[in-house]
Amino acid sequence: MPSFLQSLFLVPLTLLPIINPVGVAPIVINAAGGDDKVLKRLSRQVAINGWVVIMVSLLVGTYVLDAFGISLPVVRVGGGLLVAYSAWVMLTRNETDEVQTAVVQSSGTDLTEAEIVRRSFFPVTFPLTTGPGCIAAAIALGAQIPRSPVPYVMGAGIAAIGAAFTAAVVYLVYRNGGRLLMRMGEVGTLVMMRLMAFVLLCIGIQILWTGWADLNHIPT
Repeated sequence: MPSFLQSLFLVPLTLLPIINPVGVAPIVINAAGGDDKVLKRLSRQVAINGWVVIMVSLLVGTYVLDAFGISLPVVRVGGGLLVAYSAWVMLTRNETDEVQTAVVQSSGTDLTEAEIVRRSFFPVTFPLTTGPGCIAAAIALGAQIPRSPVPYVMGAGIAAIGAAFTAAVVYLVYRNGGRLLMRMGEVGTLVMMRLMAFVLLCIGIQILWTGWADLNHIPT
């Protein structure tokens, strides 16, 4: 039982600090257009998307990287660039962009399920929720699953439950944290988003530097 519990909570305890759902919550609000119903649907869809990405990374990530000859440091470098770029766009958004965002927000309640699914993946699910750091960590966890048939099925099942718990935490934080931030008003949310964009920029640079250091064997 202790070994089972340790394996069960290994996935959420490893991935949640990397995902940092509290930091991404303001971006989810922006994607939801400030509408509570859309926020609920978007949070649910992001949690589902995140679970799928984590499971794919856990179960087939190592095989895909081996097939294409891609190393984990290269994944970190590419993902770090993508996160940093997304954060930079958020930081440098001008007043015209804010007007365009307000137009999108005014029609947020009319979004269909298909539109929410499309918008929920980029950039909310990837790279902001299950980004390169999360994927790399999930691949590393998946490499520890035994390859023998019976142990593999058991390990994959435990990993699936752990990934589901991780996705549930992400949903709860996005759903309830988003409601809290919406009460801060437009100005408060905008300030929070600018601060978190800077943090995301730093995270992207850190991921990029970690990958670059691994490629060049530089101590981090």
